[in-house]
Amino acid sequence: MIQTRPFLRSIWQSSQRRTTLRNPRLYSTVTIEVTSPSQPPTITLTPKYPPTPPTASASNSETARRVALKKGGAAAILRTYTPRTPGIRHLRRPVNDHLWKGRPYYPLTVPKKGHGKGGRNNTGHVTVRHRGGGHKRRIRLLDFKRMDAGPRLVERIEYDPNRSAHIALLSQEADEGKKAFSYVIAAEGMRAGDVVESFRAGIPQRLIDEMGGVADPGMLAAKTAIRGNCLPMHLVPVGTKVYCVGSAADRGAVFCRSAGTYATVIAKGEEGTKEERTVVVRLQSGEVRRVSRNACATIGVSSNPHWHFRQLGKAGRARWLGIRPTVRGVAMNAGMSYRLFVSSDPSDHFVSIEVY
Repeated sequence: MIQTRPFLRSIWQSSQRRTTLRNPRLYSTVTIEVTSPSQPPTITLTPKYPPTPPTASASNSETARRVALKKGGAAAILRTYTPRTPGIRHLRRPVNDHLWKGRPYYPLTVPKKGHGKGGRNNTGHVTVRHRGGGHKRRIRLLDFKRMDAGPRLVERIEYDPNRSAHIALLSQEADEGKKAFSYVIAAEGMRAGDVVESFRAGIPQRLIDEMGGVADPGMLAAKTAIRGNCLPMHLVPVGTKVYCVGSAADRGAVFCRSAGTYATVIAKGEEGTKEERTVVVRLQSGEVRRVSRNACATIGVSSNPHWHFRQLGKAGRARWLGIRPTVRGVAMNAGMSYRLFVSSDPSDHFVSIEVY
């Protein structure tokens, strides 16, 4: 009986399997020693700039990614948005989820006058270019001197449309159970619930009692040189970063008031010399200045340090801020369409009048 081709093919394949499994070299044996690979040493890296966890208050149009920009060794975390419209494609903002969402403390605000003049003086001529329009504002009254002693509680951190840095609302217990409020420029890292104090009026007795009745300079610096505290310059340790720096004893802060600015105390005058009355500070621009030893200074760095990395994203957002467009000079009208022709002939400057 003739077998079918599939049956013969299966017999041939089974015979091939048997021959391949047979070891043709039975006289030789190869031994391979298999060792478990050694575990590589683990290295633990601590990030210098820990990532900020996302918050639940982010909008739906906001993307989860954040752009990191480096400048001078620092990293700026900016929030970007999904480009659903052209106006938010290039929009970048610092992450400031801790800001107060409500209105400011009304008794510490006054209406801003002259906002609708558009950079014009009393004659109507433009004296300051690129100004006009914008949303109406109220000026926040800030305490730049901070002469009142005693601890104060940070109620909240607010946005101020009149400056680049954020402001903090401080409260202090007053008479009859009421609270006295004041606005100051917030330090970077300051949050609601912190307690700050001003030592311009002197060192309180309770601190001296805690040090055993003797004002030790090291212990005094550890108890007073805390972020957000206001001290006279002679109490600030050398090498400390300060902001809201004053120039005279009877004046308020005049230096390092914008976002992310600070000054460094580099030297103090020696006792018995003329320089004893001054303290040397270095500004971020590299300028070295001498200020009064009784001038005010706040410990820390001014808030909102990533403000200069922002991008408005569209021209309309600049108009909301009261900034008008900047026209290039080559694109302006030459203004020569009304030029008068002046002849070089002296006789052309006189007119002869005939009298009859």
